[in-house]
Amino acid sequence: MKLLSFCHSSRASFYLLDFIIFFITFYVHKLESASFTVTGPGHPVTAMVGEDVVLPCHLSPRMSAENMEVRWFQSDFTSFVHLYKHGEDRYEQQMTEYHGRTALLKDGIQAGKVSLQIANIRPSDEGQYHCFVQDGVFYEEAVLELKVAASGSVPHISVEGHQDGGIRVVCQSAGWYPEPDVVWRDLSGQHLSSTETKSKDERGLFEIKNSIIITENSNQNLSCSIRNTNLNEEKELITFYMSDSFFPRVSLWIVALSVILVTLLVFLSITLFLFKLRGKHLDTISKLHRELEWRRSLSDSVKVTLDPDSAHPHLILSEDQKSVRWGDRKQDLPNNPERFDTYRCVLGCEGFTTGRHYWEVEVGDGEFWAVGVARESVSRKGRISRNPEGGIWALERWVDRYQVLTSPETPLTLSQVPSRIRVYLDCDQGQVKFFDAGNEAPIFNFPPSSFTGERMRPWFQVVGSPFRVCP
Repeated sequence: MKLLSFCHSSRASFYLLDFIIFFITFYVHKLESASFTVTGPGHPVTAMVGEDVVLPCHLSPRMSAENMEVRWFQSDFTSFVHLYKHGEDRYEQQMTEYHGRTALLKDGIQAGKVSLQIANIRPSDEGQYHCFVQDGVFYEEAVLELKVAASGSVPHISVEGHQDGGIRVVCQSAGWYPEPDVVWRDLSGQHLSSTETKSKDERGLFEIKNSIIITENSNQNLSCSIRNTNLNEEKELITFYMSDSFFPRVSLWIVALSVILVTLLVFLSITLFLFKLRGKHLDTISKLHRELEWRRSLSDSVKVTLDPDSAHPHLILSEDQKSVRWGDRKQDLPNNPERFDTYRCVLGCEGFTTGRHYWEVEVGDGEFWAVGVARESVSRKGRISRNPEGGIWALERWVDRYQVLTSPETPLTLSQVPSRIRVYLDCDQGQVKFFDAGNEAPIFNFPPSSFTGERMRPWFQVVGSPFRVCP
């Protein structure tokens, strides 16, 4: 019995010793692995619809994350927004709506920076994002909140007839996100009750129609304002006064006015008939004018090549510097002042200060591209404003949507998909125009601008689709 007891006690001692060794080894390994935390911003990140945004995230203390797993996801761990693993980006199970729109910024990955860039922000991108980093068996994560915003058009006031003994006035605006606050105020700043209807367009942006009934007794100076809560921005107020003559009254003047209106309607009907006959001739003149403008531009062709010193490190230029495509890996290029470091852009080598010039870009059936003109002084680093205020006049295609990069963007409806774009620049008149080189149809003319003698250069942005500058 003692011998058995001794053997049992010895065996238990060995088990206990093995457990202690395993526990110490596991604990030491955990201490070695758990030498960092994952940190994001302590406040929501706000992004504008159609622009690019960077979600900051880094390890603390600073250490290389090149051999770690970096996973960005929303609510589902497996269906990720972006995945970096075994030293490369993985896209097998990436969420469909983020295809071709994400990039892990690896400039600072050796210092523990694992920030994510999302291109062409949409309203549906809003929400929480998890920045998950794993090293061996140890992992940490940070949670970030992304808010999406779009600043809509200036409020438009319209009178839509009589109602309930007064006049119904509508304040209308489109292109907002999130749903904005609409407020009517009187002269003293007091809020007035109103009725509102809202709808969303194909991009998920809100269109608001807010109406108020004005009676003769309550008629006074009124204003309509629209506020974006995410941007804390309020569009300019529109103040107006409705003349008493607009309010309905029963008088002999109404009878006389009715007779006059009937007479005018008869006159207008005859006039419209004559204008229809004249319209056929005007259409012919308009077609001739467009053809003349097209033929005039043919004499201003210039040779354009791509400037490798300005190209984003992800862009790969052909040997003849005529073609450009987007590469999966970032090239090891010097971060010179001329190079774009955030937006995947490249400039033409040629620049113009006077005269008229045009060049053509073969975009094929690519679904993601932007072409146009930029000032020599256009910003190359960090976030840039892709509009004339930021020094860029450009046309963009994003999937099935064509738009002009104004502020806000101007959507376009084209009769057919262009495969070759002509960019026309008139430095003396300050004009930038776009044509469909296939059928000679004009696409869009920017309003005249003042280039102030600055050198203007061809500008291109490549998101996923390659294209070529035509000879």
